[in-house]
Amino acid sequence: MDEATPLLPGKRIPGNARLYLAVFSAVLGNLNFGYSLVFPSSAIPQIQKDGNPQLYMDTHQISWFGSIFSLGAAAGGLVAMFLNDKVGRKMSIMMSALPSSVGYLVIVVAQSMWMLYTGRFLTGIAAGMSAASIPVYVSEISHPAVRGTLGSCPQITAVVGTLALYALGLVLPWRWLAVAGEVPVIVMIVLLCFLPESPRYLLNRGKRQQATEALKWLRGPDSDYVSEIGRIEESINAQRTAGWDELMEPFYYKPILISIFMRFLQQMTGITPILVYLEPIFTMTQVSLEPKNDAALVGVVRLLSVMTSASLMDKAGRKALLYTSGFLMFISMLSMTMYTHTPIAQNTNTTLYPDGGYVDSPESALNPITFIPLISSMVIIFGYAMGWGPITWLLMSEILPLGARGIASGFCVVVSWLTAFVLTHVFMHVVVAYGLFVPYLVFCVVCVVNIIFTAVFIPETKGRSLEEIENYFRTGLDVPSL
Repeated sequence: MDEATPLLPGKRIPGNARLYLAVFSAVLGNLNFGYSLVFPSSAIPQIQKDGNPQLYMDTHQISWFGSIFSLGAAAGGLVAMFLNDKVGRKMSIMMSALPSSVGYLVIVVAQSMWMLYTGRFLTGIAAGMSAASIPVYVSEISHPAVRGTLGSCPQITAVVGTLALYALGLVLPWRWLAVAGEVPVIVMIVLLCFLPESPRYLLNRGKRQQATEALKWLRGPDSDYVSEIGRIEESINAQRTAGWDELMEPFYYKPILISIFMRFLQQMTGITPILVYLEPIFTMTQVSLEPKNDAALVGVVRLLSVMTSASLMDKAGRKALLYTSGFLMFISMLSMTMYTHTPIAQNTNTTLYPDGGYVDSPESALNPITFIPLISSMVIIFGYAMGWGPITWLLMSEILPLGARGIASGFCVVVSWLTAFVLTHVFMHVVVAYGLFVPYLVFCVVCVVNIIFTAVFIPETKGRSLEEIENYFRTGLDVPSL
């Protein structure tokens, strides 16, 4: 038996619709997360064209407007780090609705840059709370046979959120885009009020009767929920909340370090600045189509790719998809590096002023070579959404030990979003100072590192229950040493 051996042969996939309703309700928070993440992509060009001198952005202000969301997400991860184990996974998700609603309201009525920054920071806090809570909740309520597919739902809905922003950006002014961001939050709150807490969390808090009823509701009355609750209880009784000295044991530090580096490397691929500045990137690379149409097209491709990943998650395995994802991103990043270093990419039909503002000059004739950045961006998004997007979230929720899951998942989110903040903040400064090819070259090298990291450190978890994965790290069976 090795790490690729499935341990759950022949188990019936559960068909209880209540489980899928619970997952759908929770991941609406990720839909809002994806929507708010890329809000600047459509909002920045519209705000610049409004001509309001109080809201005009130079390079410094564009960088803050794009990146302060990630800083808020890091703060939200810290909040969720404590809320996950104090009030529960479901309640943590519900509490994220407050900063999200207030943040969008501030953006709607914004009359100065500090109000835009405040709104973006608050929606970032909500995103960080959701990112640290939703994958854990979904993983803990899911049946092992469908946990891979359901575990990819947070990423799918985040992609739907970005596509919704790109699509609505074609027809709505930027203030109405902020109003539309309130809708999924309201629906999420209403649905979650009627859904159970994670049975694992309830058992960990000594609420066995409530945990049994929650699992019965999720699996259906005809399922073998009694045996499953017993297995979960045995796993919980075998461990407790880890102390600082215990974190030095391989059972704890190996999965925690793997999760932290996965989240760091995921952001180092540059996906956040690429998504946040997608329309400006297409404008700067002189794509012959309208930048906002290009962004919407890329959003469609991203949705199709993450749905493909979800269908393959429990068939192809996590590592195979990570390899494929890393290779596709490497090839497309390399092509973007080469294209943006050529004279045609440097003589764009868009003027980047020293203060960072940009305006469109008269369009040039259709040039087929300018479709290279569009196609490359599609492949980047396709590759990311197949592996390094959804699988890193899923693996984090799968391999982290229960005794440290709440705090460790929050810490992983903090590392992820601090990395995203730095990259998003410096991206435009680097582009103005050195050219667009420099960040893409860095992202290209990171993709190679990701492939190596997958081969050396990441274990295969397809087909394993959470209890089996914990025992896997406890025994050290075929786990790569760090």
